[in-house]
Amino acid sequence: MHHFFVEPGQIRDGQVRITGPDVNHMKNVLRMRPGEEFLVSGGGNDLLCAVESLDAESVVARILGEQPSKELPAGIWLFQGLPKSDKMELIIQKAVELGAAGIIPVATKNAVVKLDAKKEESRLRRWQAIAESAAKQSKRSLVPEIGRVLSFKEAVARMDRDGFDLRLIPYENERGMEATREAFARSGEAKRIAVFIGPEGGFDEAEVELARSAGILPVSLGKRILRTETAGLAVLAALMLRLEGGI
Repeated sequence: MHHFFVEPGQIRDGQVRITGPDVNHMKNVLRMRPGEEFLVSGGGNDLLCAVESLDAESVVARILGEQPSKELPAGIWLFQGLPKSDKMELIIQKAVELGAAGIIPVATKNAVVKLDAKKEESRLRRWQAIAESAAKQSKRSLVPEIGRVLSFKEAVARMDRDGFDLRLIPYENERGMEATREAFARSGEAKRIAVFIGPEGGFDEAEVELARSAGILPVSLGKRILRTETAGLAVLAALMLRLEGGI
C-alpha cells in the first residue's frame, strides 16, 4: 500500500489534503483514482485513507480509520561520527528502518570528513530525503529528523538539555559485556536514548572522558572491532528487539 507523510494541519474534519510534489506522484506516476486506498502518517498517527478527488494542486482523501503506530516506545537518537564517502547515506537508511527517532552527524577529532557550510546544507537536504524515503519504505509513523552537524562537545551538551535518560557510547577499549547487559536491561524504562558512534578512526580518549563525565556510559560490543557503519546498526537492532519485547 502506498504511504505518504503530511503535517498535522493537513488532517481535519475526517479528511486529509495532500499538496506539494506528492500530488504529481500520486496522479501521474501512480495513477491513483478515486476510491483507491493508501496510508497517511502525520504527527505520529497512521491513517488508512481513500482518494476522494484529485486536481492539479491537491489530493483530498477520506479517512477510513486509524492504524496502530509503528514507532518504538522509546526515542533512540543516533549521534554518528562523520564517516568517509557515502557511508552516512547507508547509515541513515538502515537506522530509519531500525526505528531511530533521529540521526545527528557529529564532527569528532578523528573524523576524516570536514564539511564546510555550503556542503553541509546540500548534504543535509539529501540525508533528509533519504530518511523520508526509508520511512515510507519501512512504514514508519514519522520521518526521523536529520540534525545539523554538531561538534562532539555540542552533542554531549544536548544530553541534559534534551532529557536523554539512557546514554551509550560503544568504545573499542572498553572490556567485558556486563555494562552492556546492564545498559540494555535499562532500555525498557527509558524514554529517550542516545547512542554515540565514532568515525573510522574511533573516539579520542579525551572525548570518551568528556562523555563519561556527562553520564554517557562506555560499553563494549564484543571482542571484534566493528566498522562505523556496522556499530550503530548493531546497537539499534538490539535495542529495537528489546523494546519490541523480542529479547
